[in-house]
Amino acid sequence: MSTSHSDTQLLNVGDTMVVSSPPAAVPDLHDGQVDTGRIDADSKRLINCAQVDVNQLMPIKYKWAWEHYLNGCANHWMPTEVPMTKDIETWRSQEKLTPDERLVIMRNLGFFATAESLVANNIVLAIFQHVTNAECRQYLLRQAFEEAIHSHTFLYVVESLGLAEGEVFNMYHEIPSIAAKDKFEMDLTSEILDPNFTTEGFAGAQTFLKNLIGYYIIMEGIFFYSGFVMVLSFHRRNLMTGIGEQFQYILRDETIHLNFGIDLINGIKAENPEVWTAEFQQEMINRIKRSVELEIAYAQDCLPRGILGLNGDLFVDYVQHVADRRLERIGLPTQYGSKNPFPWMSETMDLSKEKNFFETRVTEYQSSGALSWD
Repeated sequence: MSTSHSDTQLLNVGDTMVVSSPPAAVPDLHDGQVDTGRIDADSKRLINCAQVDVNQLMPIKYKWAWEHYLNGCANHWMPTEVPMTKDIETWRSQEKLTPDERLVIMRNLGFFATAESLVANNIVLAIFQHVTNAECRQYLLRQAFEEAIHSHTFLYVVESLGLAEGEVFNMYHEIPSIAAKDKFEMDLTSEILDPNFTTEGFAGAQTFLKNLIGYYIIMEGIFFYSGFVMVLSFHRRNLMTGIGEQFQYILRDETIHLNFGIDLINGIKAENPEVWTAEFQQEMINRIKRSVELEIAYAQDCLPRGILGLNGDLFVDYVQHVADRRLERIGLPTQYGSKNPFPWMSETMDLSKEKNFFETRVTEYQSSGALSWD
């Protein structure tokens, strides 16, 4: 039973009186037309979009962002699915790894353990709020989760091998070559975290682009790749195969991260061509060249005497080669012309359904709904 009371209704629900308000009136426009607020895809923008609600995923304009999201979902994995028994046996053995080989593994665990969280923090705290496109935000949410999985990976490795967690997770404070790389990136995040920062305006859009180039091109596209080479070189020798398998999965994730970042950077450039000045381009080239110096110093720090198949000098060419490829992808001129001394890395990234020789798992892990067996 209900009783009328002004513009509300009192409804008897059991022993409780509930106040029910009438639905809000829909505002009428001229000629009796109702403003539905519906938009077309052309109104969407990657940054500084006031015309489209950032919650409006459909219609999708940036199909590349949605494709990256779907690819990321299809390659879902968890570190705890990878057996570590052989790695534990190898690590505890006194004969299977030299002190220099152990140093390479420890240095790379120390760098990646905190670098992944730096990327995640930059996505969640800095990038996400300034990207005004729903499909790009959808991918950023997926990437943030993948960064969490990568951080979980290094915790899993440290616990499995019984390593000193304080030593591994504090290297970004204690090892100068790691500290220098992390500081280089954290400075970019601090610029965006300024409470007065906005991408609206010439300077703000350039600062945001600098952050994207710093994290996608430099951190994920350059700083990570020396570590991939070092750790996967053990995997090729049938050593530390559990860690190697996890690094293969991380490499596959990072390839998608890099491709999304390049598409985002190039998309912002196309929509805001005025910010891509000659001066800004030279500034980005200089930053990338500085990152090459930092990465070479890190590689040489990891390999002071070299190990089988690797030495610090080889990474001079490798880091320069990788940097040239990244420069090309965002429309900047190459700087080095160095050749790739590790052609097997290209094979590692390109093989799509390679069976891991030492395990019974498919290297390109995909969720059961997406996996196709050859």
